Amino acid sequence: MFKKLTNGCVTLVNRFLPDPFIFCIILTIVVFVAAVPLAGLTPMEIVNAWGGGVWGLLAFSMQMSLVLVLGSAFANAPSIKKIVSKVASLAKNPTQGIIVVTFFSLIACWINWGFGLVIGAILAKEIARQLEGIDYRLLIASAYSGFVIWHAGFSGSIPLALATPGEEALLIATGGAVSEPISTSLTIFAPYNLVMVLVILVCLPFINAKMHPSPDQVVTVDRALLVEDKTEYKVPVTPAEKIENSPIMSMIIAAAGLIFLFVYFAGNGFNITLNIVNLLFLILGIIFHKTPINYVRAITDATKGAAGIILQFPFYSGIMTIMTTTSAATGLSLAAVISNWFVAIATPVTFPLFTFLSAGIVNFFVPSGGGQWAVQGPIMMPAGQALGVSPALTGMGIAWGDAWTNMIQPFWALPALGIAGLSARDIMGYCLITLFFSGIVVCGGFLIVGILGLA
Repeated sequence: MFKKLTNGCVTLVNRFLPDPFIFCIILTIVVFVAAVPLAGLTPMEIVNAWGGGVWGLLAFSMQMSLVLVLGSAFANAPSIKKIVSKVASLAKNPTQGIIVVTFFSLIACWINWGFGLVIGAILAKEIARQLEGIDYRLLIASAYSGFVIWHAGFSGSIPLALATPGEEALLIATGGAVSEPISTSLTIFAPYNLVMVLVILVCLPFINAKMHPSPDQVVTVDRALLVEDKTEYKVPVTPAEKIENSPIMSMIIAAAGLIFLFVYFAGNGFNITLNIVNLLFLILGIIFHKTPINYVRAITDATKGAAGIILQFPFYSGIMTIMTTTSAATGLSLAAVISNWFVAIATPVTFPLFTFLSAGIVNFFVPSGGGQWAVQGPIMMPAGQALGVSPALTGMGIAWGDAWTNMIQPFWALPALGIAGLSARDIMGYCLITLFFSGIVVCGGFLIVGILGLA
């Protein structure tokens, strides 16, 4: 029965999920049509919001492109490939391959989402190199499935925002509901959150493994396509070539980067931002590739997978702007309408659950943790406070919902897909099962918390 359900999901996605760029266009049309009757926006207001917001994620788009490019280049350094190869060698058959990549991806994404997205896909490619008969689509889907717990981990933008001192910023982000920082002991390290993470960590690797197709339905990858170019480069002769191949040049710039990182972590603790992740990958890549020209070649090879991010992120930025634009007539945005509907039917027991579900819906159109917090925080936090629900629990409801529907939203899968050389429809059928399972776990967790009066 489980295999039938999995096959049905894969078939459904393969038939009806278009290319991610087409998915962007469809979402834009859906939001445009919905914003008129629901939020009261005029067509001209929507067009202006879309056109004005298309370039709102330029900095973030560059950051995400660098996550892919710098992470891939670092992982392709000879010594790093040996480490990844040893981890991949833990798997002796296709079932174990799926379990290994899912488990390590979950751990990596819980530590830091940017690191997890890259390392999971790279480990999956290495397992595909080493094992015959493993389904490449499921392997990459398993690597991406670890992303479902990122917002409950160390790099979760919402719990970290709640823990950051700054009364004015907290008041604005939470609609006046929170003025003092909320410790991560009440969010990331709250018992209910750790239990939900643990259940997913223990069960998801085996659920993914159970989805592996029968031998006659397996879609493998030609392992020759996963072998890097072994072109031999000529011995440097000219002064320019000697400089390009000089490890000294790499070590000088790497030393500056390492000193900065040491000072940063000494002063800020384990506060890993996206910029710090990219800087870490950049410096480590320069070090492990040894010479400047080797790193240039690695970066050149890695940029081939960034096309999806460059093309699609501006469209998501436009969609997010439409979702958050307030109508001059009604004073509402489309995101606010969705959130308010769930608030209206909630009770103290069901509010954490409905916060999670509403965040999951909004995440389809605002697939950014920071963007989602800006949209839902000022609405859900005061509503939760009025019902007697703790701000920490409401914040985690938004955080889990933001991560949950990423399983069927191509936005965040693009780096992994770029590394793997696959399209969204190749993996989303399997990710749909992850969506079902994690949804059951998290819905059950928040409902139990509400029933027990822990809200």
